[in-house]
Amino acid sequence: MREAVVSAARFISTRAEEPIGLGDVADHVGYSPFHLARTFERELGMPPGQYLTARRFERAKQLLLRTDERIIDICNAVGFSAVGTFTTRFTAAVGTTPVEFRRLPDVLTGSPPQPVSVPGAGGGTVMGTVRLSPAALMALGPNPAVYVGLFPKRAARGFPVSGTLLAEPGDFLLTGVPPGTYWVMSSALPTGSDLTAQLIPGRGVLGACPRAVRVSAESPVHHRDVHLELGQDWSPPVLIALPALASADAQERRRHR
Repeated sequence: MREAVVSAARFISTRAEEPIGLGDVADHVGYSPFHLARTFERELGMPPGQYLTARRFERAKQLLLRTDERIIDICNAVGFSAVGTFTTRFTAAVGTTPVEFRRLPDVLTGSPPQPVSVPGAGGGTVMGTVRLSPAALMALGPNPAVYVGLFPKRAARGFPVSGTLLAEPGDFLLTGVPPGTYWVMSSALPTGSDLTAQLIPGRGVLGACPRAVRVSAESPVHHRDVHLELGQDWSPPVLIALPALASADAQERRRHR
């Protein structure tokens, strides 16, 4: 069944800018829409429709930083018909509006990402160790920047409940975690690349703990390790604008929204 999910993900990726639906994807892999949707989410952490939207936003991020096209034209180019819907959903997934995202290279030039811990608003703690595969380390080069965050779903969307940027792979500590169920998600970026490349990386390096974290007053401290690998062409993209999370200027802008 995993082969069918991978085939479905690749089908969506190559046709993300077209008006495709779940039925089209299900027909491609030869499964019922219900069966495919359930299995797709179990394997990749998100339903096919959300995966399609993620691919569209990934393309939108590229167009925002590499072209001078208007927001409305980018909206239409990636499969959205209403710029308001596009902007709202882009902001929820990436953590910035399309206009703000386009400005991030300039913002981050004056306030580059630095190792930081951004706690949540609770009393829980999640700790562990991030390890990178040899292939991931080779692709990233020396001293990669490692981002770790807690998210309410198995997708790095929006702002994490608690997050940190490590100067290198190793131990992490996420504090201020409120009661709830979360997923530990991590991604790594090369520190030597320019800021545009960090905001729209090519082949991602990512990983997630396979077990959720359930933080409560009775169980406030948890340990989870994360292993990062080179992403595949069908891997769900990391939409969140990671460098902005570790920029003092961007954090100040967020506090004053």
